[in-house]
Amino acid sequence: MSRKSAREEVMKLVYQIIMNKSSSEEALQDLYENQENELPFEEKEYIDSCVTGIVKNADKIDRYIEEYSKGWKINRISKVDLAIMRLCIYEMIERPDVPNAAAINEAIELAKKYSGEKSSVFINGILGNIIKVMDKDV
Repeated sequence: MSRKSAREEVMKLVYQIIMNKSSSEEALQDLYENQENELPFEEKEYIDSCVTGIVKNADKIDRYIEEYSKGWKINRISKVDLAIMRLCIYEMIERPDVPNAAAINEAIELAKKYSGEKSSVFINGILGNIIKVMDKDV
């Protein structure tokens, strides 16, 4: 499994947590019980830390989304888009090993694959606004 595949798994797990209102532990347990092959340590560590970190920091991440989505409330945003943005913002604020530009590019690719026709533009706009502020703070 590559980092790209691991990121996709994280997005799916975050979506599952949103939809089922399950815990990060339950979602991760489901993944590992249904996995055909054992994941490499690096990928498992990435998935574990992202999923638990996103859940732990959901309020902080959602404040970014609401502040920079210009009038959109969290409950109006597609759950797939929300999962994608939560992952990307988590990577931007908590994963120094992931460059911000790479996190945004991967989020756009996930949106193109899993979400609606205009979602990639919507997500890119929000994440673009957030990264401008983060770059000023650095």
